[in-house]
Amino acid sequence: MERPEAIRRIRELKGENLRALADEHGITVFKKGKLNKGWAGQTMERCLGLPLSSSRNPNAGSWELKVVPLRYRRDGKLVPKETMWITSITPRDVAGCPFKRSHLLGKLAKMLIVGRVFESKEETHSVIYGAASFDLDDADMYQLVKADYDLVRKAIRTTGFESLTGRMGVLIQPRTKGVGHGSTTRAFYARKAFISHVFGLRL
Repeated sequence: MERPEAIRRIRELKGENLRALADEHGITVFKKGKLNKGWAGQTMERCLGLPLSSSRNPNAGSWELKVVPLRYRRDGKLVPKETMWITSITPRDVAGCPFKRSHLLGKLAKMLIVGRVFESKEETHSVIYGAASFDLDDADMYQLVKADYDLVRKAIRTTGFESLTGRMGVLIQPRTKGVGHGSTTRAFYARKAFISHVFGLRL
């Protein structure tokens, strides 16, 4: 399936209850009281007629599906619930590769991001908000992401891979997965500001 067709289908699903669709397609949301963290993505894959794939690469590498939770604040504004994992950081690759040829840009260019409204930890109801992607023609956003990448690249080259911290970056941050727990690995994450921008939300 090509990305334009996937976007069309997602638009048709806008406003649908993703949890009900999970039940309809036989996707396990909770097992023995434990949440299946990938249930939303697996449900969207089934809704699009795609085989379940842990790689999230439905179309032979030409695009990649991501599902992110959004939430309503007390003031009624819809905002991203959390940051979004993009790709792992390999120090040698980042240090030796400019942004225009980077794995980060390649991943962003392929992503089709689906927003769903998170309501509660029980996940009894979650409305599909819509689809968005990283706009390569948005010069301002492109330059901000490039600056974040260049900052990480410079840090790896000058102060070392271990100096990377989640405090770095305006739209894209380098950090350990989750809260760390002593992990020495790093990955690129899209900050909430990035997700807000692609969906046209205002923090």
